[in-house]
This record gives sequence, structure tokens and C-alpha cells, in this order.
Amino acid sequence: VNLPPRSNVERSAMHKASAMMLLLAAVAAGPLVDATSFGQGLAANPIRKVVTMLQAMQTKVTEEGKKADELFEKYTCYCKSSGGNLAASIESAETKIAELSSSIESDSEKKAKLEGDLSSHQEDRDAANKAMAEATAVREKEKAAFDKALGESKTNLVAMRKAVEALEKGMAGSFLQSGAARFLQRYVASNHQLLETDRQTVLSFLSGQQAEAYAPQSGEITGILKQMEDEMFADQKDMIATEDAAVKAYEGLMAAKKKEVAALSKSIEEKSARLGDLGVKLAEMKNDHEDTVEGHEDDKQFLADLKKNCASKSGVHEEEKKMRAQEIVALADTIKVLNDDDALELFKKTLPSSSASFVQMQASTSALRAQADAMLVQARARLSPGQGRQRVDFISLALRGRKVGFDKIITLIDELVATLKKEQTDDDHKKEYCAVQFDESDDKKKSLERSLDDLATFIAETKDGIATAAEEIKALQDGIAALDKSVAEATEQRKEENAEYKDLMANNGAAKEVILFAKNRLQKFYNPKMYKAPPKAELSKEDRIFV
Repeated sequence: VNLPPRSNVERSAMHKASAMMLLLAAVAAGPLVDATSFGQGLAANPIRKVVTMLQAMQTKVTEEGKKADELFEKYTCYCKSSGGNLAASIESAETKIAELSSSIESDSEKKAKLEGDLSSHQEDRDAANKAMAEATAVREKEKAAFDKALGESKTNLVAMRKAVEALEKGMAGSFLQSGAARFLQRYVASNHQLLETDRQTVLSFLSGQQAEAYAPQSGEITGILKQMEDEMFADQKDMIATEDAAVKAYEGLMAAKKKEVAALSKSIEEKSARLGDLGVKLAEMKNDHEDTVEGHEDDKQFLADLKKNCASKSGVHEEEKKMRAQEIVALADTIKVLNDDDALELFKKTLPSSSASFVQMQASTSALRAQADAMLVQARARLSPGQGRQRVDFISLALRGRKVGFDKIITLIDELVATLKKEQTDDDHKKEYCAVQFDESDDKKKSLERSLDDLATFIAETKDGIATAAEEIKALQDGIAALDKSVAEATEQRKEENAEYKDLMANNGAAKEVILFAKNRLQKFYNPKMYKAPPKAELSKEDRIFV
């Protein structure tokens, strides 16, 4: 039968009850003990000791009850205070979880926006750097083209001035022999802005065809050259102005782009720092959120366990309190019973008085008779029927009769002693004979033991041989069984393969017939000459009658 578990109070009460019952049993059995056992404890009343012990137990149980009540009140206070604190902590955790969830969502959106802005700023800065690089490359090309064109313009202008000066001084012949004249000739030939007549006139002069006939008074070629000089000078001024404007535009573009790059770089640095701080903040809030959620769950579980334990503890305390009250009542009833006047009078009658003296215990005649009778029984057991058992029986009968004198008994005993001495002498002789026989038997025993050892060795060797042969037979049997199994498996496999082959051949034949039928059907449409009509079925007599 499965019994419910006992509480500490029940176990303690059972132990105390067991001890009390043992003590009461010892007190109750006191008068049955030999009188000498009371010689050392007459001064103290054992009943009074029991009552005193029971009163001490009653006081102790009462004090334990008070302590248990105090502890239960403290535990109840702890349950109430801890429950309130846990409830407040759970409510605070729920509020904090909601706030953290909202903050995490908001900061996550901010982080995503910052990442988008940062990516856009980086793209804009890369585009600005690329635009500055392209503008610098174009400016370098324009500067190289300007330098080249300006050099050629200056060279052409110098050559033009030399030609005009030489013509005005009448030194056309020497000028035509110089390199400046050849350079000027190439320039005029490539200048398509001149009128064709003017270009031909100047080219004829520079080639020396009109050099002899040229008169400085006419001033035709000089005027053309001066006009070309003025145009070249104007073109040079326009070229320089265009270059200055391009430089100014380039510098303005570079300044604007540098400001843009600087602003974008500053914005990238600021937003990168904000993004890093926001990432750290988000990570901390997420960790705080996880810790808060875990703590919230732990607090809820602990609160549930606390409520359960507090409720169960209340029931346990009430049960212990009830059991303790029952124990106190039982102790009080026991004390009342032992202190009752009738019980005290009864105990006075059963307990020894102070004038009791030591009792001398003397062996009675009946005890001696019993001891002598026991010794005679032992002696009779050693005698055979023809060795005087009747006399021993007579002595025993005399001892039990209690009316026969001991003279005849003593005489019989003396005769029995003489007989026993004689038998002892015979026994000594028999002992020597037996010793010789024992020696001979021992020698035979040793010889037989050696023979047994040899036989045991032979048997062991034979058993080993039998075991070896049995193992070999078992191995052969296992081999034969494995071979039989392999043969059976091979046979079964071969049967399956044969069945599969037959099925395959039957299927192949059927498939071949189907293919031939299909081929013949196609032959009927595509190649009627190769078509083979199926044979006409001949009807049986019954079929013809039916038709």
C-alpha cells in the first residue's frame, strides 16, 4: 500500500511516541527484574522521571510551535512583500519592453535613412571628383591647344611685320630669301579668310614673280599684309580673351566643386559618426531588450512559483499546527494519567520500598538434581546397550524419585567409574590400532590422489581435444550451412533470372509482333506493294451455320 509522505512534525511525533512507549514499558517491566537491580536507584522515583520527561517534551513542543508560528508569519510577510515587488518589477519590465521596442523601431528607421543619405552623399562626392578630373583634363587639352595656337599666331604676326617693314624699306628681295617669307607663304596659302585675288597676289609676290616689278609706291601688297596683320592681331586678342574666359570658368567650376566635395565630405563624416553612434545605441537597446525580456519571464515564473509555494506552505503549516496540538493533548493526557492518585497508589505497591535488602540467590536441590540428571543423560549417550545403560537409567530414576538414599547411588557411580576407566583403556588400545590404520589409509589416499591427478590431467586433455574437435565440427557445420545458404540463394537468384529472362523473351516476342503489325499497317498506306494482308479466317461449321 502506498502511504502519503509524512511531514517533519509527524515524523518527530512518531519518534517521540516510540521513545515514550519504550520508557513506559521499561518502567512497567521494572518490578519483574531481579531485586538486586534496584539497589543503585532507590533514591529516584522512575515514574517521576517519566512525568518530568513528558512535561519537558510538552514544553519543548509548545516552544517549537511558537517558533514555527513566528517563522510562518515572517514567511507570509516575505510572500506578500516579495509578491508586490515582483508584480511592480514585472509591470515596469513590460513598460520598458514596450518603450524599447518603439525606440528600436524608430532608431532603425533613422539608421536606414542615414545609410541612404550616406550612400547618396558618397555617390555625389564621387561624381564631383569625377567632374573635376574631367574638367581638369579638358582644361589641360585646351591650354595645350591655346599655347600652340598662340605660338603660331605670334610667329605669323612677327613674320608679317617683317614683311611689311621690308616692303616699306624697299628690301623685298632680301626678305623673299629669308625663312620668314617662306613661313608667311605657308600661312597665306592656308588662310582661307582672304579673298582669292588677294591670296594669289600675295603668293605671287612671295614666290618672286612680282618682286622685280614691285613698286613700293603702289602699296597694294603692303596694304594687304597690314590688313592681315591687323586681323591676326585681333584674332590673337580674341584667342587670349577666350583663354582667359575658359580659365576663369574652369577656376569657378573647380572652386564650386571643391566646396561641394568639402561639404559632402563634412556631411559624410558627420553622418558616419551619427550612424556609428546610432548603431551602438541600437545594439545596446537590443541587448537591453533581450535582457529585460528574459528577466521579465524569470520574474513571472518566480512569481508563479512563489504564489504556489506560499499557498502550499500555508496548508503545510496548518497541518503541522494541527498535528502539534494533537501531540500536546496526548502528552497532557499521559501526564494526567501518570499523576492520578489511583495510579500513584498502584505504583507505590509495585515499586520496591526503601527498606528492601539484597536477596541471596541459592541453588535449590531441584536445580542440582536437574544438573546431575543432565550429566547422566550425556553419559548414557556414550554407552552402548551392553555397557551398563541400565545402571545409568537406575541412577536417573533414583534422582527423579526424590525418596531413594544416595548410598546405593554412590556405589553404582563408583562401579560406573570403574567401568568407564576400563573402557577408556580399551579405547586407548583401539586408538593405537586406528592410528596405524590411519597411516596406511593415508598412504593409500595419497597414492589414489596421485592417480586421480593423473586421471584429471588426462581428462582435461581429453576435454580440450573434445572441445577442439567440437569447435572444428561447429566451424565445418557453419561452413556447410553457409555453403547451403549460398547455394540456395544462388539457386533462387538463378530461378528469378530465368523467370525474368522468360518474361523478357515473351515480352520481346509480343513487342516484335506489335511492331510488325504496325509496320505492316504503315506499309499498307505508304508502300502498298509491301503490305501483307492478314490470312482469312476460316469459319467452323457451327460459325457458318450461325452466320
